[in-house]
Amino acid sequence: MKTDISATLRDILADTQKEIAQDKARHDLNALKSMLRDAVPVRSFSGALSVGNAVIAELKEASPSQGQMRPQNVADALPAYKESPVVKAISVLTSWTHFGANMRVEKLAVVKEQTGKPILRKDFMIEEYQVYQARAYGADAILLMANILQADEMRRLSDLAFELGMDVLFETHCPEELAALPETAKIIGINSRSFEGGLGLSNFKVSRFLRQTLGSRRDTSVDLDRFSYIEKLPRHAIKIAESGISAENCREVFSRGFDAILVGTSLLMDARGVKAALSEFESAITSAKQHAH
Repeated sequence: MKTDISATLRDILADTQKEIAQDKARHDLNALKSMLRDAVPVRSFSGALSVGNAVIAELKEASPSQGQMRPQNVADALPAYKESPVVKAISVLTSWTHFGANMRVEKLAVVKEQTGKPILRKDFMIEEYQVYQARAYGADAILLMANILQADEMRRLSDLAFELGMDVLFETHCPEELAALPETAKIIGINSRSFEGGLGLSNFKVSRFLRQTLGSRRDTSVDLDRFSYIEKLPRHAIKIAESGISAENCREVFSRGFDAILVGTSLLMDARGVKAALSEFESAITSAKQHAH
């Protein structure tokens, strides 16, 4: 792992290592490898997103920056995600310390069975054990974060994921991280969330663009101006915008050239309910498609 990471990330990674130790006590690596034989077959994550204007809808019970999601929205999320024509894949948080007591690796299998859509394991992936674990429980893709992993670690973990048949979403936070991605990277995300300065919301930068587009509902730990370095991503890559995206600003985000948006808080915190929130995204995406033509 990198050494020049923020105190916030160091704390999260320490908790991640504790979670891994608990998981290993339940199922060691040999047990996971034996589970691979009976794992639910892979659904193509990259294939689902390649159609463009896609939503990766997220499932989590809480987040470090926003606190608890609305319980009813969380309960209603999977049927809504299954039915929605714009939700092409589902991101599942599996760190129970920071994203909810029920957000454990077993949730991957539940979500895949209930929705039938490709599943991304979204976690702080730092060990090969987690990669085997993801596939054993039905994941179709994993997340690798360039702000915590060294280049050789991203190559080693992604090579294993590819060997197991999964796709990899390589997450970046600044253009300098792009150089560390392996040549095999075909799905690249730009995450607008800042992990700097601790979890207190007052410590996070709020961009002018974000204030205009999210207004009073803004998540002040994100800076959508970061999406501007999309032009530096490889032309062939599937490009994903992560964090801080709402129905109000998704058309602008897609117009920048992104193929997919990863959306969680906007759906799971909406007071009108997750289905109504998704409907708003569907309308915005239809408008974006019409505008593009």
